[in-house]
Amino acid sequence: MSIPVHGGAVNTLLSPRAAAWVRDAAVQALSWLIPVDCAGCGQPDSPLCGQCERAVRSGGVRHRTLAGLAVVSAMDYAGPVVGVMRSLKAEGRTGLARPLGAALRGAMERTDIVPGGLVPAIAAAAVIPVAIPSSSAAFRRRGYSVVELIARRAGLDCLPALRSVGSGVDQRALGRAARERNTQGMFTVRSVPERPVVLIDDVVTTGATLRAAGDALRAAGVTVIGAVTVASTPLLWSRDARG
Repeated sequence: MSIPVHGGAVNTLLSPRAAAWVRDAAVQALSWLIPVDCAGCGQPDSPLCGQCERAVRSGGVRHRTLAGLAVVSAMDYAGPVVGVMRSLKAEGRTGLARPLGAALRGAMERTDIVPGGLVPAIAAAAVIPVAIPSSSAAFRRRGYSVVELIARRAGLDCLPALRSVGSGVDQRALGRAARERNTQGMFTVRSVPERPVVLIDDVVTTGATLRAAGDALRAAGVTVIGAVTVASTPLLWSRDARG
């Protein structure tokens, strides 16, 4: 069996969840053999030092309303989280999804976008979590979906309701208007949830991707109540008084 660490094909005999577990275990096992630096600050011989892990896990809550969509984020996309996210996406260090998942879970537990709490609503299947899918190119390159992996570490079983059909152009170098054009028609709906959904994503910048996902689901008759992300670019947000 070939187990990709930095991307590639996954044995098709394994379920996606089992394949992700095997990959994660392989990466963490290799970290004992190959010295790595802290993804947050570069401290040697530590995948994530204690100080950076505390910074990532102890995010607060940031709120924003985007085209009528309530968006909640656990932390600013700044400091250690930038390196952690980059290492997860570009270096295949899937063990870093665990603290990011903990931060996402914390934001979900503290938000009030759903009366009675978002986590209880998801547990009761009154709200369905839907992860923003990776593009086909990104999935082939990495061998896993970043958002779905983080969501699993947050204890979420996301419904694969969306498929990415966009160009897969890297949005980091694009301005707001270009991002909006790049995300038009970016998603199609694979399955129509029978309950309202909450979108799950890793980082929100202009919100173009979340808007495109929400538009696709609404066009299929789905109610989208909001979105929760791990991080957000600082200039887009005002801190909630609680976090």
